[in-house]
Amino acid sequence: MNVRLLLIVSGLALTAPAMAQQPAPTAQNPDEPVVYEEQVVVTASKAEQQLVNAPATVSVVGEEMIQNSPATNIGDLLRSVPGLNVTQVSARDVNLTSRGATGTLATSQLALVDGRSIYLDFYGMVMWDLVPSNFDEIRQIEVIRGPASAVWGANAMSGVINIITRTPRELAARGGSSLTIGVGAFDRSVNDDGADSGVLFSVRGSHAEAVNDRWSYKLSAGYFTQDPLPRPSGAIPNAFQTPYPSFTNEGTSQPKFDTRVDYDMADGGTVSVSGGVAGTEGLIHTGIGPFNISNGTLMTYLSTRYRKDGRRISFFTNLLDGEGANLLARGPTGQPLPLVFDTKTFDVDASDVRTIGTRHVLTFGGNYRHNVFDISIAPEGDGVFAQDEMFLGDHFRWVVGGRVDKFSSIEDPVFSPRTTFMVKPNADQAFRVSFSRAFRSPSFINSHIDTTVLNEVNLGAISPLLGRFVFPIRAVGNPDLRQETLTAYEVGYTGVIGHRATVSAAVYWNTTEDGIYFTPSSVYTPANPPPTWPPQVPPQVLGVLAALNPPVLLPSSFTYLNMGRIKDKGLELGVDAALNRYVNAFTNYSFQAKPTAEELPPGTTINDINWPAKNRFNAGFDFSYSRFLGNMAVSYTGEAYWQDVLDQRYAGTTDAYTLVN
Repeated sequence: MNVRLLLIVSGLALTAPAMAQQPAPTAQNPDEPVVYEEQVVVTASKAEQQLVNAPATVSVVGEEMIQNSPATNIGDLLRSVPGLNVTQVSARDVNLTSRGATGTLATSQLALVDGRSIYLDFYGMVMWDLVPSNFDEIRQIEVIRGPASAVWGANAMSGVINIITRTPRELAARGGSSLTIGVGAFDRSVNDDGADSGVLFSVRGSHAEAVNDRWSYKLSAGYFTQDPLPRPSGAIPNAFQTPYPSFTNEGTSQPKFDTRVDYDMADGGTVSVSGGVAGTEGLIHTGIGPFNISNGTLMTYLSTRYRKDGRRISFFTNLLDGEGANLLARGPTGQPLPLVFDTKTFDVDASDVRTIGTRHVLTFGGNYRHNVFDISIAPEGDGVFAQDEMFLGDHFRWVVGGRVDKFSSIEDPVFSPRTTFMVKPNADQAFRVSFSRAFRSPSFINSHIDTTVLNEVNLGAISPLLGRFVFPIRAVGNPDLRQETLTAYEVGYTGVIGHRATVSAAVYWNTTEDGIYFTPSSVYTPANPPPTWPPQVPPQVLGVLAALNPPVLLPSSFTYLNMGRIKDKGLELGVDAALNRYVNAFTNYSFQAKPTAEELPPGTTINDINWPAKNRFNAGFDFSYSRFLGNMAVSYTGEAYWQDVLDQRYAGTTDAYTLVN
């Protein structure tokens, strides 16, 4: 078991006028009844509704947990969410996936900031460190666990994470100005090697002001830096016993700036204009090895939104510019394989909510999305959706919805349906039975990658003349890929118990069809040896390698393929409770079954796919009393298997670990 500790100290300083507005703390009895405030979410249906009435399984990370947590990234904030797999493989590289395995790049989880998508279509991933908002500005984070394409369209296949920030007027009411400085350390020892602790440092500040009853604004900035994470040594624990590649982990530095101006209209509507920039550097892991992202990589965004009651209209653009170099793979010239970020995304979105009679709530809308990658016009898409919530009496509700999307990279339109039948014994309880289908469109890299990389293998045991042998591999995209589709069935429960605790439970059965995997498409043989094969060594050695147990096959090309059908299932249980006015506690458990041979595509084995931890457990509490606040959390994650790293010589199982924060 690996135990890692993170200690952080932070302080908050308000400007003198703001401090003068703060009421003096009053003595309260912690045994007094807690005043429960029902959680309201918007991500499940693009309309505000109580959590217990949401037609999907939604977890909410609220204000208290965000304020009291020492977390330095989104992954640490969300580790306590049941069913959400979180991996961090470098100081900056965080990946999250609901109810599924998280590989080198999480491609099936849609990510939003105030409804603005930060999913990067060119690679099919999310770079969480490029979110410009400070943690102090976040009101809550909503996590949909399970398919959500019926509302949000492509790439919301396994779920949606929506970061919802406070308005400038809300920030002004909380004091207006803040400065937070954090410094901490984390354990970097591996196998008790006595390595020094890593250091991290952060500073963030903001200023918000309500100029009058119409105008308000906020400005914020931040900077975060962290030492590299540790790397294991020795051999990878698999049948090949491949030595860990000899590259050095990198730390990260992340500056950010964000601004927003709101205008509250006389008729009740609000217009918001916001923009910001976030930078990063450090490692990003991919199927062809880690890239070191250069300092100066920036994501810039501009967003305009209008909202009145249930009507929402928005436009945004995301501009990503940066570069990096691979630490393992080299091009034909022997130089590190480059990675260039140069993408532009433009999106227009509109939705509305209408009540029809006394028994129907209709939600509908659509969006258009356009991408420009480098100098090539790449996949673009648009979609429309509609959902009707029918009240069948005091205790029964039926939600029926669907969305149609058309992408230039997919031949036919894609329909994503959703239906949920709810039984409500009372206002605070809801039992759900649901069916939904979602999809992920092929990314630009999936369809159009075209490069050659140099790989190496140690053949010294076969022939001393070979030693460490370098050979080329062709990586070619597949323009004929179909969309990856997930069909889900779920039985769930959400309830508020005693006005103190939110309890959730869910059992789900998922079927993924046409999963997109980066896999070898051909191997070198005695009849077709690598062009770098030494002339003094007979090519029949390749046949000897292939006959070993396990066989050593030298791939000559990789591509992206649709891999048929995979079934999985799982269970999630969670409790979030207010113990008293000052202390909140949580505990949850997630189980995800490993697919059996009958649940895999024909001709494949369990080692041809990634599989997540079978068991995950989280428990903790946070407190806030007078001027003191804190958080304690323990997370256990079982072993998991990774196959999407270079080739099978590098695939293997990660150890179970416990993280203490």
